[in-house]
Amino acid sequence: MSPELRPALAEMLLALADDELILGHRDSEWTGHAPILEEDIAFGNIALDELGHAKLWYELLAETLGEDPARFPDRTIFFRGPAGWRNAQLVELPKGDWAFTILRQYLFDAAELARLAGLAESPIADLAAVAVKIRAEEFYHHRHTSAWMLRLGQGTDESRARLQQALNGAWPYAAQLLAPLPGQTALAEAGLAPDAATVLEAWRVRVEPMLADCGLTLPAGEPPVGVGRDRHTEHLVYLLGELQSVARLAPEAVW
Repeated sequence: MSPELRPALAEMLLALADDELILGHRDSEWTGHAPILEEDIAFGNIALDELGHAKLWYELLAETLGEDPARFPDRTIFFRGPAGWRNAQLVELPKGDWAFTILRQYLFDAAELARLAGLAESPIADLAAVAVKIRAEEFYHHRHTSAWMLRLGQGTDESRARLQQALNGAWPYAAQLLAPLPGQTALAEAGLAPDAATVLEAWRVRVEPMLADCGLTLPAGEPPVGVGRDRHTEHLVYLLGELQSVARLAPEAVW
């Protein structure tokens, strides 16, 4: 990879890592509160997987920037203000009810599988290796959330209504989730990453039949145009306040 493309790679890696970290944090909020005991364990494991995926992306970002992979992730996570985060707004929204959590996780898993399929073919060996590793676990996430989508959509009138309400609330954020990641366009033009149009089409092919099987109606029109990933909701401010509070009490500590 040419040196001039390293900043683009770093930007994309940061967005990938931030998505995983923030979603993992939101998922972890269900620990002890999931609908049934088995799901409490299963969804807690999904949250841990997402945090582990974030760690892999942050470590690759550290190597790309010439930083220490052992210290860079903690410093980046615990001492960065909201304006410096590049996660999609969808993952920072409050967990809501169980239907919203499942719907969000499903939309994210489908987008991630579509993106990882292209990244796994990247000529950048380290990038492809991380994508392959994460993709293997995301297949299980997607299978799990797909089962819950059908369970809610084909369950009772109330469960389907809650899922439809969740879709209506999440749909405005889908465009930002599926828009080109920071740096992705330059990498795609160089043949180093998938282009956003390919990812979007793969997402649609996977998601739209599932929504139909669940008896859901897509909100009218296309998802609204997403804002840039440097724009966040107020929810991220409060999330980071909680996430970073202990580390900021002892900034020099080694975690």
